[in-house]
Amino acid sequence: MSSFPVLVLNSGSSSIKFCLYETFSEQRTKLFEGAVDGIGTDLGKFWIKDARGAKLIDETPALPTRAVAFGLVAQALRSERFPSPSAIGHRMVCGGPTVLENQPITPDLIDEMERYTAFAPLHTPIAVYIMREALRLFPGVPNFVCLDSYFHRTMPEVAQHMPIPHEYAAMGVRRFGAHGISYESIVYQLGRELPEKLVVAHLGNGASITAIRNGRCLDTSMGLTPTGGIISGTRTGDIDPGVLLFILRKIAEKTSNAAEAADQLEVVASKKAGLLGVSELSNDMRDLREAIKAGDAKARLAVDKFVWTIQKWIGSYFVELGGLDMLVFTGGIGENDIASRAEICAGLGALGIALDPERNNVRGAATISAKNSKVIVRVIPPAEDLIIVNHVVRLMSHDCVAQD
Repeated sequence: MSSFPVLVLNSGSSSIKFCLYETFSEQRTKLFEGAVDGIGTDLGKFWIKDARGAKLIDETPALPTRAVAFGLVAQALRSERFPSPSAIGHRMVCGGPTVLENQPITPDLIDEMERYTAFAPLHTPIAVYIMREALRLFPGVPNFVCLDSYFHRTMPEVAQHMPIPHEYAAMGVRRFGAHGISYESIVYQLGRELPEKLVVAHLGNGASITAIRNGRCLDTSMGLTPTGGIISGTRTGDIDPGVLLFILRKIAEKTSNAAEAADQLEVVASKKAGLLGVSELSNDMRDLREAIKAGDAKARLAVDKFVWTIQKWIGSYFVELGGLDMLVFTGGIGENDIASRAEICAGLGALGIALDPERNNVRGAATISAKNSKVIVRVIPPAEDLIIVNHVVRLMSHDCVAQD
């Protein structure tokens, strides 16, 4: 069997995660993984560890720009310490209305996706930068884009269409959703245990919820951009547009430049709101839990708002699905915050959801529902890298068949 290593590049607004898998037929073996965090700061972290968890690189460099950050990654990956990739898969939140399928990356495709940066303004700039650099630094290696929005393509028109004038809908404004690769990984991991009616809550610094019927997306909470849906670390989630107009007019009192005012509003809605905005303390659930123990009322309100919003979305999906067989928690908060899971499920008894406190006292994969619960409740960590590898292998096979 010939070696076919697949490199996965997963960029965020302030981080780049990566890993390399060896692939043989249906077999997938992770060789190493790493990350560079804290882009835009002097307090960066850069690490790589092997499949056994041993650190191969562990540094704390200054990371003033994305160029510096990815330069460290590329320099390491091109060294003799690591096998050269045979293919590269890139996570992309949304490619816009003209790029809806996972596919090979070309310079023209990158340009086309970049046209729709406004649809994922925190994620697209660094993603397209890394794609261009990967094409340059790994010549001859095929690159593929894997879209979060790909999983959500099965939503019915009534879920995708926004209640806006046609002229804007014609520009591609619609519900695309996010975290799709995470949701796809949950469906993949459930395998034969996949129920007909499933709700998955991906709860982290960015948070969303998706209704899934027979493995296909029926509806999802995030909309045109990842700012929509439920309240998250620094994002508003769904909000009365009048609130944004009010804030915009206040900003406009201090600047006459429309583009600058829009940029400032984006910062407010995407980076200063959510748990951070309500608590005036932190976007990190761990910090908020500690503050609650100390009697911080604003921290308590922020978490209560988070829980309340999630309960509303799960309730609406219960109606949309016509019932519920399984609820899955995933993402950093979903996997690790025992209290959030308990508080969310405590308000869902009317849906037949009951949590077992002892089973819920866990971090990581587990079934946490009580024996008498009508709905199975599970915790399943996402496997986004594995899904990207699977898509790359599938697309490579498709290309080989097409060339033959």
